[in-house]
Amino acid sequence: MKIVVVGGTGLIGKQVVAHLTDAGHEAVAAAPSTGVDTLTGQGVDEALAGADVVVDVSNSPSFAPDDVLRFFTTSTRTLLDAEARAGVRHHVVLSIVGADRNPDSGYLRAKVAQEEMVHAGGVGWTVVRATQFFEFGPRIADGATVDGVVRIPPVAFQPVASADVARFVAEAAAGDPRGETYDVAGPDRVRFDEFVRAVLAGAGDDREVVADPAAPYFGAVLVEDSIVPQGDARVGAVSFADFAAGAAV
Repeated sequence: MKIVVVGGTGLIGKQVVAHLTDAGHEAVAAAPSTGVDTLTGQGVDEALAGADVVVDVSNSPSFAPDDVLRFFTTSTRTLLDAEARAGVRHHVVLSIVGADRNPDSGYLRAKVAQEEMVHAGGVGWTVVRATQFFEFGPRIADGATVDGVVRIPPVAFQPVASADVARFVAEAAAGDPRGETYDVAGPDRVRFDEFVRAVLAGAGDDREVVADPAAPYFGAVLVEDSIVPQGDARVGAVSFADFAAGAAV
């Protein structure tokens, strides 16, 4: 099959392209750097010509609420319209666990809007929602730092390796449209502040991490199960201990 991976040059996208190529598919990385711009439409029809599946793992360059909403809705509309013209049969999108449970977050509201457009887009679809990636730990810490102190809500956290997410997304792309949303997560549930503390310790970063129930995450104040699966989830292979040990090297 020809499978176009939008955002195919990023952390997840590169790995998805590799998985699909190894499985014998024609995997095409689509991104502004490859001449495909889903905001302007440039190169989209050409990239999707003859495609069976489109995988969208792209992300907004700005996380400001208005910017991120504009990015996901414009990009998704561009793709869905082009897919209808090209006869694409399956649209796979990567989203975030708990997106629909955190309406105070502009970023997560934008992901929900993207999902809703895909549901109503007229193309067979599958939505894969992932928890936060291990690799994003330092970025999370930086965004939560106030006056040199990292403030993290002490809620349940079930991080996942990007490699596991890419594998699940590639499997979805190679399969039939499911018309459903399912969660993927790492095998271990820890406290959010404990995860960030371990990440910083492994990197030799001596910033203090404070468990602060009022600390926002992407603009939302979290409760215990805000960003972890509440039901069944597909579980990755890389554990929190494996990651922590690797980060400490």
